[in-house]
Amino acid sequence: MRIILTGGAGFIGSCFLDYLNKKGIKDIVLVDRLNQEKRENIKNKKFKEYYDKDEFLYRIEKKFDKSFDFLIHLGACTNTRENNLEYIIRNNFIYSKKLALFCLENDIKLIYASSAATYGKEEKNFLDDENNIENLVPLNLYGLSKNLFDMWVVLNKLHNNFVGLKFFNVYGPNERHKGQMQSVISKGYEQIKKEGKIRLFKSYSKDYKDGEQKRDFIYVMDVCEVIWFFIENSEKKGIYNVGTGKARSFNDVAKILFQYLNKKENIEYVDMPEDIRDKYQYFTQANIDKLRKAGYKNDFLELEDGIKEFISIISLTES
Repeated sequence: MRIILTGGAGFIGSCFLDYLNKKGIKDIVLVDRLNQEKRENIKNKKFKEYYDKDEFLYRIEKKFDKSFDFLIHLGACTNTRENNLEYIIRNNFIYSKKLALFCLENDIKLIYASSAATYGKEEKNFLDDENNIENLVPLNLYGLSKNLFDMWVVLNKLHNNFVGLKFFNVYGPNERHKGQMQSVISKGYEQIKKEGKIRLFKSYSKDYKDGEQKRDFIYVMDVCEVIWFFIENSEKKGIYNVGTGKARSFNDVAKILFQYLNKKENIEYVDMPEDIRDKYQYFTQANIDKLRKAGYKNDFLELEDGIKEFISIISLTES
């Protein structure tokens, strides 16, 4: 099996690279833009070639070996506070279109990352129905860029050719390069270790108390299992939610972290930045009926078990 993996040194990408290696797959072209922390993510992992993201685009538009089975497109700007429209459209939408056309022209199967950020505030919208994509109202440019690509795929009937995965709140090892865009699990772990406390946003909604905002948290290795399912079942196409189907609160996350780190609970509720207060999702929960109907039968780790595994892996890297 020959695979192109974009974003392969990032969070989900590096975990999936490790997942592929453990399955004996090493004929992998890795595409990313490296920095020191991303280099650490791929340390001791196996791949055949590496290309900078811009160089790779240049290569596929010129002369390039096209005999690949899959392109797993996980590369993107995932900064939900990015406000440079030109940059995020070029990086997330236009780049993805060029990769999609490359796959179509060369009979390469494409599996790409979309996002729950496409859904916006409306809880009734958390349904991975291609017919509803045009009605979604994302709250930030990141979500907009992902939804634009989903719409382009559907309007051109390419959901019959590709697989799009709408990731909900993914957490796990190899997040540190993301800075403030790390999951609350990863950031909270660091805060508790260094300061003995965790900071969570205050609520600005009458429907949610401080820290009771809820997310569908999914452990990164469960995400890898879903991607592998669509590799093994390459006849399956379409756009699917990838979450556990269970929303948990930020307070739950904090309590679990304190418990496993053997620290006294100390939660500080801080002001939410003004620029995101009216763009904030207070609740996300994946409807995973479509994924189940496609034949995915694996159970997802409960939040307690996922955080326990995360702490175990992080502790090993720190020792």
